[in-house]
Amino acid sequence: MTLYQNIIILTGAGISAESGLATFRNKGGIWKKYDLMKLATPEAFASNPDLVHEFYNARRSGLKKVNPNAAHYALARLDEKYPGNITLITQNVDPLHERAGSRNLLHMHGELNKARCVSCHSICPWFNDLFSQSICPGCGKAGNMRPHIVWFGEIPFHIEQINIRLAQCDLFISIGTSGNVYPAAGFVQAAQDFGAETVELNLEPTDSRNLFSVAHYGKATEIVPEYVADLIRQE
Repeated sequence: MTLYQNIIILTGAGISAESGLATFRNKGGIWKKYDLMKLATPEAFASNPDLVHEFYNARRSGLKKVNPNAAHYALARLDEKYPGNITLITQNVDPLHERAGSRNLLHMHGELNKARCVSCHSICPWFNDLFSQSICPGCGKAGNMRPHIVWFGEIPFHIEQINIRLAQCDLFISIGTSGNVYPAAGFVQAAQDFGAETVELNLEPTDSRNLFSVAHYGKATEIVPEYVADLIRQE
């Protein structure tokens, strides 16, 4: 196996599903149960902030009951042991990659355990419930705090940095993501255009499967540790 200099790993909800966190678009996923237009848009928050806070408070509280699984730990081990550069980009807003030990991590859709002030733009850790009248630790004002989450219609975080790293990568690995949500859905094509090998590790083939030169399908807790072990063993 080739020694890669710059590896990009994109993870989606599928990698956290075996830890007990619901996915979004699969059967029984979050957006099958809730109306995203009432919960995950700036307009929804402006119209009914209490409802939006209630939804995200429940999700934030649920994070206290889950732990990283073998797939998260495998990626942390790759980050620690592989001699090349590793960039882990996650669409997930949970903290399971960090809890497993991953360091070079970009949360492109935000983080449930952070809150942002729309007045002073400060971002702070937030582990308990957030309310319409919560006080910003930065500016001391009440009524301006929102979940540090990228909602529909907003630009994901770190896009410029991600595009630079995609242009440099020689291996792109997609794990547990449907490949249907842009801009993340376009990362594999960009990596391929820059000459990178592309790998899909997923429960089942996605609509983008033809863009991957290598594919392994099955539970993330099984196929991710196996693939990582091969990378480390043959470096």
